[in-house]
Amino acid sequence: MRILIVEDEPGISSFLKQGLEEESYAVDIAYDGKTGLQMALSGEYDLLLLDWMLPGLSGIEICRQFRKAFTETPIIFLTAKDTLDETVFGLQSGANDFIKKPFHFEELLERVKVQLRPKSGAHSIFVLGNISLNTETYQVHKDGQEVNLTQKEFALLEFLIRNKGKVCRRSRIIESVWDIHFDYNTGVIDVYINALRKKLYLTEEENYIQTVRGVGYIAKEI
Repeated sequence: MRILIVEDEPGISSFLKQGLEEESYAVDIAYDGKTGLQMALSGEYDLLLLDWMLPGLSGIEICRQFRKAFTETPIIFLTAKDTLDETVFGLQSGANDFIKKPFHFEELLERVKVQLRPKSGAHSIFVLGNISLNTETYQVHKDGQEVNLTQKEFALLEFLIRNKGKVCRRSRIIESVWDIHFDYNTGVIDVYINALRKKLYLTEEENYIQTVRGVGYIAKEI
């Protein structure tokens, strides 16, 4: 799961990033409203943590504009505001929850988990041909037989299946699966793709994970 923190206080943002990464979330930070909105609108995040008061653009305005494009992604406000009117105003702007500063990290973590918990009727099983991936049990099956994958192999396969039918650029894969945001030898992706193909026994007739030369990979039905 990928989380965007939009918070202009470096101490708070660094504290949250460290804590959430220790819980195996991938975390990015924006320190001002305009940058935060640009990053949020990339569509790569599963949850937003927004400060209410931000330089450049307020958390409320980010929330409003983001909601026009993404209706389901949860948003939690980090704020010192706690009056009823302010709470209602924030919720009407599209927020899912509030947490008042100062707060205990354990409380925020539980609120994050609640928002990221699969909703009733939400998809937890993704299918690619005769391959199924369950994000709740962390199991992968092919033709009904379980396939044992490492954590990183599972994450890579999940990313590709969630973006089924779309070309996934190598830079986006390395950022989303490995949480690397600097120049890096993306050859590691090829190693893991080859491992997936072998473990899933993908034949030419079952070429569900295809190479897009010079760009990246695409998961597609045959």
